[in-house]
Amino acid sequence: MTETIAYIKESLKDLYPTSEINSLVRLIMERVCNIQRHHFILCTDKQLPENEKRQIHNITERLRQMEPIQYILETADFYSLLFEVNPSVLIPRPETEELVEQVILDNTDKKIQILDIGTGSGCIAVTLRKNLEKATVIATDISSAALETARRNAKRNHVPVTFIQTDILNSEKAETDIPFFVDIIVSNPPYIKEEEKKEMEKNVLDYEPPLALFVPDDDPLLFYRHIARFGQKRLNKNGRIYFEINAGCGKMTVDMLAEEGYHNIELIRDLSGKERIIKANK
Repeated sequence: MTETIAYIKESLKDLYPTSEINSLVRLIMERVCNIQRHHFILCTDKQLPENEKRQIHNITERLRQMEPIQYILETADFYSLLFEVNPSVLIPRPETEELVEQVILDNTDKKIQILDIGTGSGCIAVTLRKNLEKATVIATDISSAALETARRNAKRNHVPVTFIQTDILNSEKAETDIPFFVDIIVSNPPYIKEEEKKEMEKNVLDYEPPLALFVPDDDPLLFYRHIARFGQKRLNKNGRIYFEINAGCGKMTVDMLAEEGYHNIELIRDLSGKERIIKANK
């Protein structure tokens, strides 16, 4: 195993930071060889079978092409759960865990109906249903491929979630497809401006779905505005909306929500100090 670890580190040393390489090594060994992280040091002298060495070689070569490890392994961790991911859905991010945690903290033990708009892998919807057992959760997406992935993730994590295909930017269709009222709308919609592409990593630009990432430079709040207006139609009285946002658009998003009739608007910083979450009442 020591020789295999050395091969991974040598192959990736000019492409990834050392700390990331160490994390990749542990993740590969855990997923391919079933060596748990807390047993890692005890197993360094273990002889790996040839099939595992071949798998590790293939994974390492794909990492050299900057393909995300989550797509290679076809799984991602999120809020202590395991999700299937593939190029039809975004890889769940730690910031989104903070969004989910905010919803859970505010709504523990409440019998409520939650709508997740732009569900992607289903990580938000599934995690909320797993942690809010009295809640009913519905999730939507425009992508049929994303919805199929989300359905498998709900099944994988043993939770009931209702999935609906719709286009939130088509107000008439969205209101027809979602004719019922809800207590909470939560969304992590596309929010990266086209002009921000130049600052992004190659592994995101080359592999993750652009449909789930980007908005026009001249209309960065495109999805938020449509969701806010939809919320005025479909949120119950005193219903609440939760957003993950572009850290550079905090004030702009707060102002938009106020203009759309929301109140008790709260802008929350994430663990890295960036303005990342907004919640507001109808």
